[in-house]
Amino acid sequence: MKNKKYLFFISLVFLCAFSIRFVQARDITSFNEGWSFKKGPFAKDPLLFSAGFDARWQDVTIPHTWNATDMQTEMNNYYAGEAYYKKQYTPAAELKGKRVFLRFQGVGSVADVYINKTYAGNHKGAYSAFAIEISKLLKYGESNEILVKVDNSPRPNVIPVNNTLFGVYGGIYRPVELIVTEPVNIAVTDYASPGIYISQKNVNRKSADVNIKIKLENKKAQAKKIVVSTTIYERDGRVKAQQQFPVTVSPQGRQIYDQDFTIKNPHLWQGLEDPYLYKVVVNLLADGKVIDEVSQPLGLRHYELKAADGMYLNGKKVPMYGVCRHQDWWKLGSALTDKEHDTDLAIIREIGATTIRFAHYQQAERIYAKCDSIGFMVWAEIPFVNRVSTQESGNAKQQLVELIRQNYNHPSIYIWGLHNEVYAPYNYTVSLTTELNDLAKTEDPYRLTASVNGYSVVNQESNLNADVQGINHYFGWYGGKIGDIEKWVTGMEQNFPDYRVVFSEYGAEANIHQQEEAVGEVGRYFSQFYPETFSTKFHEIQWGVISKHPYLVASYIWNTFDFATPATAQGGVKARNMKGLVTFDRQTKKDPFYWYKANWSKEPVLYITQRRATERENEVTPVTVYCNVGVPRLFVNGTEVKTVSKGQTSVHYIFENVTLNKGENVIEARVDHQGKTLEDTIRWSYSPENKNRLNLSDPKEKTKEHVGL
Repeated sequence: MKNKKYLFFISLVFLCAFSIRFVQARDITSFNEGWSFKKGPFAKDPLLFSAGFDARWQDVTIPHTWNATDMQTEMNNYYAGEAYYKKQYTPAAELKGKRVFLRFQGVGSVADVYINKTYAGNHKGAYSAFAIEISKLLKYGESNEILVKVDNSPRPNVIPVNNTLFGVYGGIYRPVELIVTEPVNIAVTDYASPGIYISQKNVNRKSADVNIKIKLENKKAQAKKIVVSTTIYERDGRVKAQQQFPVTVSPQGRQIYDQDFTIKNPHLWQGLEDPYLYKVVVNLLADGKVIDEVSQPLGLRHYELKAADGMYLNGKKVPMYGVCRHQDWWKLGSALTDKEHDTDLAIIREIGATTIRFAHYQQAERIYAKCDSIGFMVWAEIPFVNRVSTQESGNAKQQLVELIRQNYNHPSIYIWGLHNEVYAPYNYTVSLTTELNDLAKTEDPYRLTASVNGYSVVNQESNLNADVQGINHYFGWYGGKIGDIEKWVTGMEQNFPDYRVVFSEYGAEANIHQQEEAVGEVGRYFSQFYPETFSTKFHEIQWGVISKHPYLVASYIWNTFDFATPATAQGGVKARNMKGLVTFDRQTKKDPFYWYKANWSKEPVLYITQRRATERENEVTPVTVYCNVGVPRLFVNGTEVKTVSKGQTSVHYIFENVTLNKGENVIEARVDHQGKTLEDTIRWSYSPENKNRLNLSDPKEKTKEHVGL
């Protein structure tokens, strides 16, 4: 017994020592503190004319944006231009001979990096990470100035080429890391990817074939013999599989090595039901010591999206209840911490969504990692959106490679989005979108690709180059009536029965401070009046149709949250798109949020709509209740209303011809569920004089079908 305890103690000491060497092998340090910031415009290049440039800097912490206020409150009146960030860094003298990198997770949108005023590198694109090696530019044991020039001016050669759909927030708005490695390492600068790529084939409950591709670099003058060790760990830390092999890493170029595993009786990643993750750890060992390490998630799964049917995850059909997400927050812009990202995902989880379209750009690394562990199915895309300049080809391809390589190992991602609503000039666009699809398939042959249009032209050539066709359509908002969706989807079923079609955007704007009791089927897009009640009706009708048509293999609400659109000033609020189910500050969930929660979530929901439409103008009115645990009972001023009918889906209850008293009315809904009584209460105030409260012109149909807002 004593021997066993002794061996256990020795093993534990060895394991701890081994873990410490892991940390020492690759040192990743947060580099977010101690920055200074200075915003332009600048009359002269500060790097050439330093007089006055060293004065009046502002202390900031990363993440940071200079557009947190102006881009959210003014129409076309915000600063887009140059700004500078600087920081002092003193590397320890013993780091000389190692490799030192700066890795930026997101800078909006063009960055030039200087070390001690010497140019170190450049990156174009606001949403993908980039890494720059600065080893040879540093003075070790001395203070070094790191200077980053940032410019968020729209450019024809950087996507997105304009700020029409959404503003590109300027700044170093995502975290920065300092990475230190040995001269021989797993590649850091392969498009800022992890340097290892995990592919999987033939995944089922009996076995799964896994290939791990490892990219190595050697910056020594001589070849280096090392051992590559890869371990796949269970969630509880037990070893599931392990391989080692010796290699000689050349001092020239970047070498690629492969390891193949067959995992027996794998625990599959089953989305929200069971988001089981293995951990893959790749170590490089030299002379018995660990000299580098990279860890990545492994979720073993197989996606199959069947035309006119839906999504099958590991052979099991799963619902594709989808929402879109813009990343910006009120008063924060895009400069978010983990707290904001986690809050957004918690809200999306609450509504019962199973899939998220992160539109229209690559989002924070935290987001994809959390989706892996929560179990969301993810659509990830590049910001090739809305307009074409004919100068963006190279950058679109660069950002697509960055998106795929940086996020290759996330099991939650099932599809790569190539473009959204890009049209003329058609010959150029067809050629580029085809090249993007070919590039995506070269980088990742195992995932689907998607193209998206906003005009329902399914057989348009630029939209036929991907595996899946996304269609954005806003019936009743940007044209036609809400109910036109039924005729449209029926026609699609007849004319394009074998297409995999996703309803990639649909929605209507809702200002919670604007209400109207009775709304029609045509929204007031051109007005300053966006009543929440119209959006509620829109979503009731449209989800009612979508839910009955499996031809639409997935659908995505535009949008989960209100977001900034600095090119607009409608609906009573400047620079705001209010199609969100939740307000910009994340404080108020609008009525349509609870419509979807009742339809999608497994949590019990009892909710009376129009709770903010408190000033009532009609004495006799319907009352709508959402309930997913049985038929609710309704009481008005203590008297039960007996007449109830079903609406668009099984959770939709409408109590017709409810008579209100003058003054305050208490509306109560109750339902018994699992031995408890659920209750919801609202208050309305009725007065005939409320009819004169609104003076609005009739809604006008939008003749141009869709402008992408």
